[in-house]
Amino acid sequence: MFKSFRYQQWKMLLLTMVCYLFFYTGRHNFGWAARGLSEHFHVPYSTIGWISFSMLIGYAIGQFVNGNLADQFSAKILMPLGAYLSIITNIAISFVETIEWVLVLWALNGFFQSMAWAPGGKLIANWWDASERGKAYSFYTMAAGLSSVITYLICIYILQETQSWRMLFRLPVLILFVTATIYFIFAKDQPSDLGYPNFDENENTDALVKENWKTRYHKVFSNRDFMLVVLAFAFESMARYGFIFWVPVHYLGKNWKQNTKSLWLTFLLPLGMAVGALVFGELSDNFFKRNRVASIRFGMLMSSAIALAIYFTPIHHFLLQGIIMFLAGLFVYGPQSNFWTLCPEMLGHERTGTGIGLMNMFGYLFAALGEPLFGKILDTTGNSANIFLMIVLISLFSALIISWKSLLRIQ
Repeated sequence: MFKSFRYQQWKMLLLTMVCYLFFYTGRHNFGWAARGLSEHFHVPYSTIGWISFSMLIGYAIGQFVNGNLADQFSAKILMPLGAYLSIITNIAISFVETIEWVLVLWALNGFFQSMAWAPGGKLIANWWDASERGKAYSFYTMAAGLSSVITYLICIYILQETQSWRMLFRLPVLILFVTATIYFIFAKDQPSDLGYPNFDENENTDALVKENWKTRYHKVFSNRDFMLVVLAFAFESMARYGFIFWVPVHYLGKNWKQNTKSLWLTFLLPLGMAVGALVFGELSDNFFKRNRVASIRFGMLMSSAIALAIYFTPIHHFLLQGIIMFLAGLFVYGPQSNFWTLCPEMLGHERTGTGIGLMNMFGYLFAALGEPLFGKILDTTGNSANIFLMIVLISLFSALIISWKSLLRIQ
């Protein structure tokens, strides 16, 4: 029975990972379409930044709603539903002829994309107990990092073959349709669905019965230490999206068609993110002895240093820039696996989905606020390198907040 249950544990984790592995094809494709959208609709980059803002706001609102729903309804339904709606929205954008429709549809896409992460995290929490949950979340976070890798690869290939921004919204999401359908067919929300006892089913039974959605929100918001973690995560997300969205713009430049080396440099950013998720899972468990705060602080300080290195390093230094890109992804994204692990550790199993959703909501709200600012910096200075000076400060804010004295006791 143990081997059979172990098999099912890994099966559910891998199904969730594979489904989320292709979710970013409907979200991180936008950075690659930014230059084409700006040229086609004759709008400045600040306008493109506001469109990115609209998606992130939609995502933030969706996280606030869907995180709580994940504690109440089926993850195997919420994740595929979000995928299907996102696919429809992406394809619709590829046919529009006004920039206003791009903004409206991209905002809706943000809400639909938010229907995946918290439900997936809840399903993983249902299948993995506290002793191995950190490992499980690091694999889940790695899948999100690899999703960026896959999206970058697909978008680079499409740009080289067709050089059409419309294709960036049509082709990548087709794979998501396949993986979401597989997830819907084979995933199970909890062990009892296959006849196994659920983890924690005899713990906090009264609380689980009494807690409604209002109570869950109240208990999460009233947890002061957790809200400080949420704020630190918000700045981490702003820095992360500063890299994800504006690195392609920075390295594409004006003559990228004649110099594809710069184009392929960007691929190392999401690759570093994927590796970082696993590295920081091990760092926090072993080197930092499960002190998630110390692990997160280390990652954000290093992220600040790497952003400064990008500013001072000329783009034509390909080898050095490649190393920097990989390290940028590793340090800005790796700490996320530690943040997610803090949700069940600080809030308890029964409020994991709500905590993940709330954390992600603030993360994307702050990321949204950063996008128009980054776009304005580029329009005003004409130098995309200045964006990374802002990321230096943002990463330092995250490190400072996570180091607040009341958090130092969290292990």
